[in-house]
Amino acid sequence: MGRGRVQLKRIENKINRQVTFSKRRSGLLKKAHEISVLCDAEVALIVFSSKGKLFEYATDSSMERIIERYERYSHAEMQLVATDLESQGSWNLEHSKLKARIEVLQRNLKHCMGEEIDSLTLRELQNLEHQLDSALKHVRSRKNQVMFESIAELQKKDKSLRDQNNVLEKQVKEKEKEEEVQQQMVQSSDHDMKSPPSPSFINKMPQRCSSFDNNDISLLNRYELLNAVEDAREKEQVLEATTS
Repeated sequence: MGRGRVQLKRIENKINRQVTFSKRRSGLLKKAHEISVLCDAEVALIVFSSKGKLFEYATDSSMERIIERYERYSHAEMQLVATDLESQGSWNLEHSKLKARIEVLQRNLKHCMGEEIDSLTLRELQNLEHQLDSALKHVRSRKNQVMFESIAELQKKDKSLRDQNNVLEKQVKEKEKEEEVQQQMVQSSDHDMKSPPSPSFINKMPQRCSSFDNNDISLLNRYELLNAVEDAREKEQVLEATTS
């Protein structure tokens, strides 16, 4: 015997209602998947249970893109149909759109945080995993880029410091060399002033003759006597000049 036609009315028995919901939900999700594959259609299905639990299905283009497309289409249709209703109605529509968008983003954020994923299907979990893997790869790539840039900057600073250090060391060595040369020159000058003339220099000096005849001695004595007299006169003149 075939099953009788089910009367379309609310099932009063709570358990039967829950069982029927689970069966019809699975069939509905299956039909949505079939039509998306067979007809190459973009399908988005959203179901809330009586307890407020969410069940959804979306093709590979993702729920967000389908909702955005629907919002653009519905918004354009409403503008064409009701061009005169712009005031309060347009604000209400915009508010509804934003509210729906916020709910979708909040739900996706919770999914990314690992929350409220019990109701997700295998395909939805796979899509979520793919999104998280892509985000993780992007974060790692950016982290490596920042690390390499930091290392390059540190290497650049290290090279600059090394160059400055080499310049300073060169200047210090040149200064020490100049001071050493000056000190050697001063020491050499002091040594020349304090040291007696070398024997070779003494030998080169003209020697006084040790042999004189009597006439030469007498002439020499007269010359020395005249010099002594002149020196005495000069001293007397200087003394008189100072006392006057």
